[in-house]
Parts: sequence; structure tokens; C-alpha cells
Amino acid sequence: MAFTSDPSGAAAAKPVLIIAGPTASGKSAAALDAARLTNGVVINADSMQVYKGLPIITARPSPDDEAAAPHRLYGWLEPDDVCSAQRWRDTALAEIEQAHLAGRLPIICGGTGFYIETLTNGLPPAPDIPPDIRDAARAEVAADIAAAHDLLQAADPATAARIEPRDAQRLARAIEVWRATGLIPSEVLNKPRIAPTGLVFHRLILLPERQTLYERINRRAALMADMGALEEATAFLARGLEDSLPAMKAVGLREFGAASRNEISIIDAVEATAQASRRYAKRQFTWLRGRRVASEIFNTQYNSNYTAKMEEYISKIGLTVP
Repeated sequence: MAFTSDPSGAAAAKPVLIIAGPTASGKSAAALDAARLTNGVVINADSMQVYKGLPIITARPSPDDEAAAPHRLYGWLEPDDVCSAQRWRDTALAEIEQAHLAGRLPIICGGTGFYIETLTNGLPPAPDIPPDIRDAARAEVAADIAAAHDLLQAADPATAARIEPRDAQRLARAIEVWRATGLIPSEVLNKPRIAPTGLVFHRLILLPERQTLYERINRRAALMADMGALEEATAFLARGLEDSLPAMKAVGLREFGAASRNEISIIDAVEATAQASRRYAKRQFTWLRGRRVASEIFNTQYNSNYTAKMEEYISKIGLTVP
């Protein structure tokens, strides 16, 4: 069992399908359809779905969907762990290799643009950070994260714009690179990257009409409440994890957590979750439209009605299994 070669002529290159899009655009359903059509393996590229404990709040594929086709890197880390882009990339490349060895198509599915960019383009060479500089940067961010973000904003607006004000991990990393090298992070990031060899990436981007997507986000937030998001948030927060951990930044966790403590109503938690998700989707739209490198764009909210459209796309780029 094998796939057709790269249509550009690079016969040795092995295919990887990337399905990206904003939150709630139907990526998981699209990836499952693609996996069924190609005997594929779905590999998660969502920075929140890598953690255990939040399947409802992070909108992880259902157990039935995960059983319908192989799914990798979903819930593979404990919530007190940290998944850097480099760690995810290394693990994803290993999963891609295993899929190819098994005669399956690797299907990267997720909305974390930095993960996908890291996979396809590589990361700049990472500078060595002395432990004292690393510890000092982390302490500085922990002491006053807002002031640390303002400091980075003044020195390197381009990098600050890519880091959420409460993202302590990436903020500390940017500051430690700056202090260790004497260069602002954006200058370090402009150094040459090393892309993986022997792979050809086919990119399918889902870009539904924005108002349609927002309506879907609103419905999904309400559905999360019906599925038990309040109880999930209560159990997760009972672990007593540090606020700076990446898993604690999952959209909806703080909102449903506040409802669990009776600080807000469940109705307010649903609306706050939907609002935060819409803001996140807006940032994803901006990122995706700034990187129009897709081999195909579906301007629609993907669902099971589009299986034939997926089959046509898969056939067109030569990824059907002979």
C-alpha cells in the first residue's frame, strides 16, 4: 500500500496533508473524512488538545471519532507538563514517519498556526540560555507579567504582538533570548530555518464566512455546558495547577471555573467562553490569511455533507490509496 508521488516531480517526497482553520470550522470532521478516504492517521496540531483532562472544553474529537481512525497526540501529556513548539514538532515528525511506514497518510489537524509553521518551515537555531538568565526571566514574568509584556512591546513590537499578554511561557522565552543574545527576539527568529526533508505538504484551509463561524462558536459553547464543561472545569481546577502552565490557558476553563465557584452564572460562562473563542478565531483568521500557501481553501463550515467535496480534493492532489 503506497501513495502516489509528489506531482511536482519529487518522486521520493512523501505526502503529508495539513488541515487547518479557525476554531469550530470543522477541522476534526474534515480530518476524519480524509482519514477514512486515504487510510490515514490524524495527528493533532492543537496546543490545548495535547493535554489530558479537558476533552469537552478543548473540543477534542469524540471517543467514537477517535476510534473510527487512528488519532495521535491527543491527550498525550499531563496538564502539568509543557509542550513547546519544538517538542511538538519532533514528536509529530516521528508520528509522520510511523504513518508512512505503515502505509498510511499522515493528516495534521489543528488550529495552532505556530505548530504548523514550525513543522513545515522549522525553527531558527535555538540559542543556548545560561540557567541564571533563564531563571531571572521566569522570575521577572512571574512577578509582573503585564509589566514584562509592556517591556517586550517597547523593545520588540513584532514579537510582543505574537504573544498573548498572559502567555508566561512564551513571554519568558522571548525575554531570555533577548537577554542572552543581546538581540531582540524578532532578529533571532529571522535567522535561517531548517525545513524537514523528504516530505511534501498539501495544505487544506477551512475559512467559513465569519458570521457563520461565530454562530457555530456560540452553539458549541452552549453544547459544552450541556456536555458537562462545568464539572470538567471543576475537576481540572481542583488539581491546583500553577496558572502559568499552558493547559490553564484553555479557552473556557477560566469561564466555566468561575461558574463552578458561583462567581458568575452558567449562562454568563457560556457567553464569556463564546466571546473568548470568537476573539481567538479572529486572530486565527488573520494568521491564516497572512499565509496563503494552501493548495486548497474550503470557504465553508465543514460537516458530513462535504464528504464528496473532500473526496474530490483528495483525488485531485493524488492522495488516494491505490
